[in-house]
Amino acid sequence: MIIKTEEELKALEEIGQICGLVLKKLVDYTEVGMTTKEIDEEGGRLLKEYGAESAPSSEYDFPGYTCISINEEVAHGIPGPRKINDGDIVNIDVSAKKNGYFADTGISFIAGENDDPLKEKVIDVCEMAFEAALKKIKPGSKVSQIGRAVNSTARKNGLKVIKNLTGHGVGKSLHDEPQHIMSYFDPTDHQLLKEGMVIAVEPFISSKATFVTDGKDEWAFETKDKSYVAQKEHTIIVTEDGPKLITKIED
Repeated sequence: MIIKTEEELKALEEIGQICGLVLKKLVDYTEVGMTTKEIDEEGGRLLKEYGAESAPSSEYDFPGYTCISINEEVAHGIPGPRKINDGDIVNIDVSAKKNGYFADTGISFIAGENDDPLKEKVIDVCEMAFEAALKKIKPGSKVSQIGRAVNSTARKNGLKVIKNLTGHGVGKSLHDEPQHIMSYFDPTDHQLLKEGMVIAVEPFISSKATFVTDGKDEWAFETKDKSYVAQKEHTIIVTEDGPKLITKIED
């Protein structure tokens, strides 16, 4: 989507802030011993409170309000009876719609006590990769430069990127143009970022794996070798003044 009116901007900012706030509250709400279903039910309650509707459930019949993935589950984990343990890498992804506009955001974090420095490293490098990607987001830049920055950051720190999970356009649908924003450099991708374009940037940084495969159900993606993976995602508007993160909640 490319924003053309002030009304579109305000509508996107509203759903962006809702998604960001729900994500922040769910991260704060999560405790060791909880089930992913408990966390998801709180997410559904919050979305309803803010007048928004879960995008995965409404658009794709996903069996949950949010996607919650644990450890070997990298994305699209179905909320259920699985309990959060100390040291688990938890990923919560919140996407929702309101008044015909969509936003998408997610974060990986470590629950409770952790004694594995590699888990912390994957989380930290994911943050670094996301920040590197932001520097490439401006009108006229190639979309492929986002992936180049992400992959370069991962390699410099001895880690990998997941190649078959990508960012995407967002706005009037959950998945809009550009359909794919890679986490690595694709020399065949000549798409340009444009003023007012709305994109969801979400690098997936891995300790070892470079691809995910179908998991234990029809939704989840997992790493075969149980690699640690972290994701960070924001919905971003491309502007001449720099990337505008509409799902970011200021402290």
